[in-house]
Amino acid sequence: MLPQSESTLFDPTEEHKMLRQTVRDFTRKEVEPQADEYDERGVLNEPLLRKLGELGVLGITIPAEEGGAGMDAVAAVIVHHELAKSDPGFTLAYLSHAMLFVNNFYNASNAAQRAKYLPKTLSGEWIAGMGMTEPAVGTDVLGMLTTAVKDGHHYVLNGRKIFITNGPDAFCLLVYAKVNGRVTAFVVDRDCKGFSSSPKIEKMGMRASTMSELIFDDCRVPAENLLGVEGGGVTHMMRNLEIERLTLAAMSLGIADRSLDIMIRYADQRRAFGQPLHAFGQIQEHIAVSYAKTEALRALLYHVAHGVGPDTRNRIGSDAAKLFGAPVGKEVADRAMQVLGGYGYCREYKVERLLRDAKLLEIGGGTLEAHTKNLTRDLVQAWAR
Repeated sequence: MLPQSESTLFDPTEEHKMLRQTVRDFTRKEVEPQADEYDERGVLNEPLLRKLGELGVLGITIPAEEGGAGMDAVAAVIVHHELAKSDPGFTLAYLSHAMLFVNNFYNASNAAQRAKYLPKTLSGEWIAGMGMTEPAVGTDVLGMLTTAVKDGHHYVLNGRKIFITNGPDAFCLLVYAKVNGRVTAFVVDRDCKGFSSSPKIEKMGMRASTMSELIFDDCRVPAENLLGVEGGGVTHMMRNLEIERLTLAAMSLGIADRSLDIMIRYADQRRAFGQPLHAFGQIQEHIAVSYAKTEALRALLYHVAHGVGPDTRNRIGSDAAKLFGAPVGKEVADRAMQVLGGYGYCREYKVERLLRDAKLLEIGGGTLEAHTKNLTRDLVQAWAR
């Protein structure tokens, strides 16, 4: 990999530095060798996810006294950044488990709920995810149609969620539904009566994570699985969206780093017309622009991550990081393919997989169009104050 400048922005403490090296070593030894196979098969490597539990990073943001690593948003960015250099699809499954469920669940749950769910999700025994997006409303998450009605000691859920990462494999899912018109959060287990998931949805990229529809047909969820209070779901959702956007942008940075490394090595080794490929101006354009944009993303992403936590908000920064960052991974992977030519289009050099994976980051976790709208609204409101 290309040498990275040492800076307290990227590794603010020795603990962060050690985490990065640990995950980097794990990625090289465990993630890289299996990446092509699981992309081809289109299935989640569940044993590998459980190894992340053994590594202690399935609860990267959970306090140590609760069994987690007790670290911050910068640490979460580090893990996603390093894993995505080898396997963005697997990294997406990790994100769905560790961020969309574990991080979100912890900040919304009570002691009894944590005692039930944290041990098995932190170990990876139970795979987890989150159900928010719906077939009819997409980005308009507050327009969701899934409902929950109190019935004695249960809530009865009816509706559908779609494009749910880990959907086919998850035992427990954090699900949003409306109670009397107010968005509310629940934990739904695989064995809840009336719950099912569709067959795996085939997709272009991120194939090492699985995706499906979630189906709630008079699904009976124990009342004790209500997270927080009725109507409190929007608060949970918005708080978690910030770290989700940062970790998705971190995946784009991982893709860009790997693609840049591949293109520079190839341009140095490959010769054309008696010269190394990097001697040609067209190739220099691809390398130089890719490096500049990758470094700009690195600086923006880690800068914003320092200001995001359960009690600190930075919606403008997280939207900006995702809006700028998602296209960078795709552009750098595309430029790498152009430098490699026909070799890049084939699977040997990994670039075609990285390019396929990169596209989702412009859609998932908020589309580029949604981030543009959100940023403009928030900036105008901030300016008016």
